Amino acid sequence: MSFDYDLFVIGAGPGGLAASRLAAKKYGVRVAIAESESLGGTCVNRGCVPKKLMVYAADFARQERLATSYGWSQGQKQLDWSTFQDKLYSHLKKINESYQQKLKDAGVTFIEGRAKFIDEHTLEVNERKITAKYILIAVGGKPFKPDIPGKDYGITSREIFQLEEIPEQLAIVGGGYIGVEFSSIFHALGSQVTLIETDEEILSGFDADICSKLHSELTHQGIRIITNTTAKAIEKTSFNLKIQLSGDCSETIVANTVLIATGRVANTKNLGLEKIGIELGKKGAIPVNEYSRTSQAHIFAVGDCTGRLPLTPVANAEAQAVIHTIFGNSPQTIDYTNVPSAVFSHPEVATVGLTEAEAREKYGNAVHSLSHRFQPLLYSLVTEEESTSVMIKLVMGENEKVLGLHIVGKNAADIIQSLAVAIRQGITKSDLQETIAIHPTIGEELLTLD
Repeated sequence: MSFDYDLFVIGAGPGGLAASRLAAKKYGVRVAIAESESLGGTCVNRGCVPKKLMVYAADFARQERLATSYGWSQGQKQLDWSTFQDKLYSHLKKINESYQQKLKDAGVTFIEGRAKFIDEHTLEVNERKITAKYILIAVGGKPFKPDIPGKDYGITSREIFQLEEIPEQLAIVGGGYIGVEFSSIFHALGSQVTLIETDEEILSGFDADICSKLHSELTHQGIRIITNTTAKAIEKTSFNLKIQLSGDCSETIVANTVLIATGRVANTKNLGLEKIGIELGKKGAIPVNEYSRTSQAHIFAVGDCTGRLPLTPVANAEAQAVIHTIFGNSPQTIDYTNVPSAVFSHPEVATVGLTEAEAREKYGNAVHSLSHRFQPLLYSLVTEEESTSVMIKLVMGENEKVLGLHIVGKNAADIIQSLAVAIRQGITKSDLQETIAIHPTIGEELLTLD
């Protein structure tokens, strides 16, 4: 049977883009990719990139306040929100155009529109039927809103970049990484922030000591954090929004804007997967094996739509492995151990490897940990109210092999990124201590941890 394309990719996020370009450039196969929204997916357009730019904008506000402690005269600088948004979207447009050019240069056919399955090898895009020998699904995820009265009055991480002004009062429902990051950003920009979490602690799934440390830091800054509490309903009034709470806190709080950050689900609705016998799993995720292959041998899925690690570099790695598996006669899998991740709050949180609880569950009494809290040199001239301390935690197993590293503090992500390579190679505490440090830095504290 002849096909229109050797590979058809549904979704032009990081995974889809990586797969399509690699297949076309390295293996010279006929590739098409379909996307109904802007190229780059959530990360570029509604996630990592615009969020990190907002983090930088918030950092300037913090630096302005710190500057007076170093002898700088008090300034009256303010953020022009509309100017910032214009620059942000101009930058995103350039990225989109760059992706489009790269697809063109690689010989990949770009089709604007949402693809859906007609049968195992046939897709429909804009009423056009297209056949392909292999199909890769890389449609990503989307924000999830719990079914509570008034949920439509709340916005998600998708809409928060489109706010017309910085809210005076912001309530955030959900204390995961999205809620925590935006609580830090908008607090620095001047919003009164309340963060509501159903669990006992924010950042569920991270090391317990790290969660506690960040909770303390955010509270010290003035962010109100309410845990063991659920939002029951959102009510719109003439002037604001009211959020009814239940649990440890049963009061009603008032806000101008409510951000619902209660997680994400796979963006698999209306793909027609039921027509080809692919049954969806939890939160709409597409079940795949270790090679990212679905129940249909010629159909693969990568990234957030599979319910695995929802990280851009992971989707990219999965996509490349799929292409080598299909066209390179070299089946490849991904090792998900020791994948680093970060939360771009203030202070930053970064982690790689096992939490202490995970390590003890896996290795038992052989596990022990060391932690160290200290004041970085940056804050040595400022008042206690303005200062932020750093916490480093090392989780070790037999022979002091490093099983996990967790940091709360400035430059945490960059430190973790560098050390992730060493930890994957089985570094020990002795290896760290034998390394000569750069002084004065935050990272040197890790090398002298005892």
